[in-house]
Amino acid sequence: MPATTQSPSASTAATAAPIDIVILSNGPGEVATWVKPVVRSLKTKALQNQQTARISVILSPCPHASGQEPIALQKYPEVDRVQSAPNFFKFLLTGKTADSWDWHQQGVVVFLGGDQLYTVIAAKHLGYRTVTYAEWDARWPGMVDSFGVMQADLVQAAPARYQPKFKVVGDLMADVQSSADRAEITTALGCAPKTTLVGLLPGSKPVKLSIGMPMMLSIAVDLHAQYGQSIQVVLGVAPNLTLPGLMQYTDPAYNTAIATFPCPPVTLIEPNEGLPYLQLGADRDGPDRDGPKIVLWQRFPALDLFSQCGLCFTTVGANTAQLGSLGTPMIVLLPTQTLGAITFADGLAGLLSRLPGVGAIARRIINPILVSALQKSGKRFAWPNIWAKREVVPELFGPITATDASNVAKNFLNNPEKLDAIRQDLRQLRGPAGAADKMADLILETVNYPK
Repeated sequence: MPATTQSPSASTAATAAPIDIVILSNGPGEVATWVKPVVRSLKTKALQNQQTARISVILSPCPHASGQEPIALQKYPEVDRVQSAPNFFKFLLTGKTADSWDWHQQGVVVFLGGDQLYTVIAAKHLGYRTVTYAEWDARWPGMVDSFGVMQADLVQAAPARYQPKFKVVGDLMADVQSSADRAEITTALGCAPKTTLVGLLPGSKPVKLSIGMPMMLSIAVDLHAQYGQSIQVVLGVAPNLTLPGLMQYTDPAYNTAIATFPCPPVTLIEPNEGLPYLQLGADRDGPDRDGPKIVLWQRFPALDLFSQCGLCFTTVGANTAQLGSLGTPMIVLLPTQTLGAITFADGLAGLLSRLPGVGAIARRIINPILVSALQKSGKRFAWPNIWAKREVVPELFGPITATDASNVAKNFLNNPEKLDAIRQDLRQLRGPAGAADKMADLILETVNYPK
């Protein structure tokens, strides 16, 4: 029986009939920060309403997936069934799952990651209603029954005839910081509870790691020389990296960028108990003869960790969006000394820079011109700055050094009120906390609307 498109009523009473809640998601971030809080709230509210709700999660392919998402989901006690990403498109085309799941007569398909169109197609197969959680874009409003949106701007941007379908629920990511266990994290890191955590996010791709690793390790040495044990530096290891693979970017024989971005001596320590870490040698005067101990955090996504950091250093990309969502202050590094290895430009210039044989020469000519133009234009690269259309977090763009970056960090660490101002700005860019409960209410209202 096809689902109707009439908007749900907030006062609709729960029915006694069992319902299926089918959640579509994809990557590790969505599984940890969207799915987890929503399914927890759904189960609680369904029990309060004396309603049997079966929760199934179907994963779609994601370039950032680690392959561990089904395992993580199976550990959520609220989730009854999980289908992994390799089986997704068969389900999307036929409506049949790999294990031939049965379905209740009444249900709802919920978008919590992937492509919003998948929700519409899956619901058509199952005859269910639809709910989409939208951060920045709400698509297919004519075919979706309800939207839970992060901010009121999306409601105002929707055509007037569809606005009754929209409800501002807030930011699902905002609940991560409040739920993270600070004591558990500091215990795992082996530092005192009041230690300031400084996070390093050097990236996952070779072009970023080759520059980011030596630069960020040098920053850590500089900060350690001034602050000693009052700070703990922790590095988030991308899921595609092994520890030996990470160490290659600290080896001058492998990483030629170290000639431009000097890196202190590094030793990988893998203790029998506790987390692995990098022991750095000191190349500057400081309170200790040894350099800092940088803990390696391999749990992914590391949102619970980075939500507790006082400050992070990161490259451009999705990391800036995640840190911004967590309200975590950051310094975004865009060094331009090795532009000959980076493909920046689009259009004809981009085509030339990618041509075999002449690409490297073209990049050396094109990229400096492009960088100069970008500096003059005031273009922003960090997502919080793009959202705000102004500089909320500092972007260090140009021939910057580790000392330049650590000096900016010292200014913040010595003036905590400046870090607080960044946190407040980041939070104002997002919606309020408590979104999981509101989203769960919206899902149950939508599925229980009388047909």
